[in-house]
Amino acid sequence: MLPEGTAEAMRQRMDKHEFSAFVAVVVERELRGQVLDDYLADYERRKGPVSAQEQERARQILDEVFAEKGEWPAES
Repeated sequence: MLPEGTAEAMRQRMDKHEFSAFVAVVVERELRGQVLDDYLADYERRKGPVSAQEQERARQILDEVFAEKGEWPAES
């Protein structure tokens, strides 16, 4: 649950539609980060370390895939 003080501060800065859109963007960004972190951790267990440059490239690729699809992919 979002702390009431945080929710109130957000309400003062944006209308209801903006509030919902903002929350959706933040949640999706967090989920993408977790998915990528899980993937990279698994990859490193199997293949070894991934450099910071390779991690950033993986983030870019994931962002490109989501931008092309326009939605969160269905779990397979």
